[in-house]
Amino acid sequence: MGFFDKLKAGLKKTKHALFGPLDRLFSSYDKIDDDFYEELSDVLIMSDVGVETAEEICGLLRARVKEKKLRETSEARAELQEIMSGLIGDGGELNLSSAPAVVLVIGVNGVGKTTSIGKIALHLKNSGRRVMLAAADTFRAAAIEQLAVWADRAQVPLVRQSEGADPAAVVFDAAAAARKQGIDVLIVDTAGRLHNKKNLLDELAKINRVLARELPESSRETLLVLDASTGQNALMQAKEFTKAAEITGIVLTKLDGTAKGGVVFAVKRELGIPVKFIGVGEGAEDLQPFSGADFVRAMFERDGQENAE
Repeated sequence: MGFFDKLKAGLKKTKHALFGPLDRLFSSYDKIDDDFYEELSDVLIMSDVGVETAEEICGLLRARVKEKKLRETSEARAELQEIMSGLIGDGGELNLSSAPAVVLVIGVNGVGKTTSIGKIALHLKNSGRRVMLAAADTFRAAAIEQLAVWADRAQVPLVRQSEGADPAAVVFDAAAAARKQGIDVLIVDTAGRLHNKKNLLDELAKINRVLARELPESSRETLLVLDASTGQNALMQAKEFTKAAEITGIVLTKLDGTAKGGVVFAVKRELGIPVKFIGVGEGAEDLQPFSGADFVRAMFERDGQENAE
């Protein structure tokens, strides 16, 4: 099964929650009027697209319908798909231009952060890059062991110390090892305690200082892992983290287990941060680079409709 088919299968709950009502909406209206737009807004908000994003989508659709003098709801449906694809955009590739590139991964406990790191490591290794992991989440019980399992699965080296060690010291060792071993990408797991705790934010700042000093020429990414199933709460977490770190991309996990996938649109619109990876299953290959066009197409495509690869 190709990833687009996995994407369609993984988005089933969100598709039924959002695009099921959309299909009913488009089929139940003979004309495009204020009642139609009001109901469209309600459907979007219920899927956790967010109030402001829903208003923007409806506003853009109104403008297109007026400009193109559309009368049929089927025409409006095609325009809506195009609008949503444009809003969400594509995640873009990780900036891995200067080796050893550093990918710092942050997020609260329970969102799938460590698992996402392992899957990203496997994805990058399969693309031909030399990858190293750094276990700088030294406070959560079993976090180091969990990352070690993924390092073994991906067959990449892991830099670790004992539980409770100074995370910045782990990063210092990892930076030295990455230089010595000619590593292309160093992925750093960080502590995932609640984002409003000052000690966590201080810890991230210390890690960043070590990286700036030890790998000054390295390209940098800071990825925030969010659990899609928490909907607007994920957006609130993201807003808090952006106050403390320069987030360059979002990893959105657990899309296969939720009907709240509309939060993808809210994250992009309200934060201006691209979603770079999405997870639609438990398998190692089920976390993939994000394509906004594929995401929206998978949602709009009716069951049984042929897709063009």
